[in-house]
Amino acid sequence: MTSELFRQCAKLFVVGFPGTSPDAPLERLLDEGVAGVILFKRNVESPQQVAALVRGLKTRAGRPVLASVDQEGGRVARLRGAPFTTLAPMRELGRRADATVATRVGRVLAYEVRSLGFDVDYAPVLDVDTNPANPVIGDRSFSRDPHEVARLGVALAQGLEAGGVASCGKHFPGHGDTAKDSHLDLPSLPHSLQRLREVELVPFAAAARARLASLMTAHVIFDALDPGVPATMSQKVLGPLLRRELGYDGVVISDDLEMKAIADHFSIERAAVEGLKAGVDLFLVCHHADVQRSAIEAVVRAVESGQVSRERLAEAGARVDALVARFVHGPEDLVARLGSAEHRALAAGLDVESSGAVDPTEVLAHR
Repeated sequence: MTSELFRQCAKLFVVGFPGTSPDAPLERLLDEGVAGVILFKRNVESPQQVAALVRGLKTRAGRPVLASVDQEGGRVARLRGAPFTTLAPMRELGRRADATVATRVGRVLAYEVRSLGFDVDYAPVLDVDTNPANPVIGDRSFSRDPHEVARLGVALAQGLEAGGVASCGKHFPGHGDTAKDSHLDLPSLPHSLQRLREVELVPFAAAARARLASLMTAHVIFDALDPGVPATMSQKVLGPLLRRELGYDGVVISDDLEMKAIADHFSIERAAVEGLKAGVDLFLVCHHADVQRSAIEAVVRAVESGQVSRERLAEAGARVDALVARFVHGPEDLVARLGSAEHRALAAGLDVESSGAVDPTEVLAHR
């Protein structure tokens, strides 16, 4: 029998799984209370299959469960091909410099992922494109101008949320100037706090003012803030900076704890415990069931030992509950809306081919 404490800790995790149908480890974690699931390209065969998969997971859970996906447009889009709208990279949207269009893109994204049963879209990227050699952000960013990233990113996020899907601005406090990909290594940045306030933090400050549903942490070390500690695990980054200085009170979501920036330098168990202490409310663990269970169990032990306070656990759980209450939809069947006259009218003028570049997260999703 699953203890109440285990359920409270499991509620702080969103998990991935390997195939196009749920396996036994996923079903067990759902029974034990995980907050939700994230789908990747490896889980996708067709719109109808994805819709049935999400609907089945929600029905089996018998409770509100977050279904989430990375659908940014451009090279990060798990759902591709007709009837989905092929969106250009956000850099192209930045060149148009039209917040009304950005909001409309958000509405299109919401319509499409919502039709398949998703409640959360991990978009938009709020990183500023300041480093041409950045291997992972690049054209996923709206602009080199932090104020344009703020304006267009918030507009797109508001379009998503107006369409009934939680947005997730990423990657706090900024992944745009790194020369390493945190999927593969642990980047660090030497910038002063003044520089961060003038550039990297501008879009996240706007997101906080707009009260966007969620923000995602970066597995990046900011030497001026907390030397040697990635933002995901840093009490100095997520507490004084994000919660107090920027005043953000929404859900803080970690990037995937199985990325090499964490997995090759820290135990994932330690990352989960330190992340929760720092202020992360919801953790992504996207690939392996044994790792997911181990991370949850580490949080249980940390609460039992007093390393993590019951108050911090309750605070994180309350934020997750609020996100679920606001955005989770039941196991509806809306997939037939895709390709309808309403859908075509909504997407008209946005069907622009992207660069087709390879996204490393798609590659890693199949490891």
